[in-house]
Amino acid sequence: MATLMCTSSACSQESLVKLWETDSILKVPESVLYYPGGKALFVSNIDGKPGEKDLKGSIARVSVDGKKVEQQWAINLSAPKGMGIFKNTLYVADLDQIVAIDLNSGKVSKRYPVEGAVFLNDVTVDRAGAVFVSDSRTGKVHRLQNGQVSTYLENQMGVNGLLAAGDDLYLLAKGKLWKADKSKSLTKIAEGMDESTDGIEQKSDKSFVVSCWNGVIYHVSADGGVKELLDTRPQKVSSADIGFDPRNNIIYVPTFFGNKVVAYQLK
Repeated sequence: MATLMCTSSACSQESLVKLWETDSILKVPESVLYYPGGKALFVSNIDGKPGEKDLKGSIARVSVDGKKVEQQWAINLSAPKGMGIFKNTLYVADLDQIVAIDLNSGKVSKRYPVEGAVFLNDVTVDRAGAVFVSDSRTGKVHRLQNGQVSTYLENQMGVNGLLAAGDDLYLLAKGKLWKADKSKSLTKIAEGMDESTDGIEQKSDKSFVVSCWNGVIYHVSADGGVKELLDTRPQKVSSADIGFDPRNNIIYVPTFFGNKVVAYQLK
């Protein structure tokens, strides 16, 4: 892969310092979601094959220091991946449906089938409560709004990571970061990252942290400058759909087949 140059002064100062890691007791963790309201992390555990409907999957609840793991906080999922929260509900992408889980009980409250879905992947929720979910296999982004599922964007093959911010929707697809405005007009923000781009989070300065399943994490400045922060490809350690604590600038990395979550301080 070509060397990526970052001309932004903000981008050039970013670095990661490892804080802690859980024991290897999680079960193929694909995504981490930081939940400030409950001072916890939610971790989606595939616990099987990423594309198989086997009802072996679960959501773990993990303390923010990684010391306490409630392995099966929510169950009866197949291959859960991305997650998002609105009010008292956790929304989870689960192959061909969006699953709503009550935050108080961990019980599934509703399942929303997504017609034609094959491999639902990441989830984000906008400020009005609309839930967006990507389908990496069909190249579509779907929206759940007022109990109804519709197709929001099409022809985005390989789309994975999603982030709703203000009136915009950011999406990752095959090493590129795009912005879709409220009229669904697409603008390319950055490119040249590892093609397994997976998770996306935004810092308070409007820059981004992007993870790649193959084991790379990048900082992307608001003007599109890209800097590599972490590369665990030589160790074959994945960095799937990251979680982020924006107040303390802590990134939580699920290692997929490594069966653990690793926390890093972003400096």
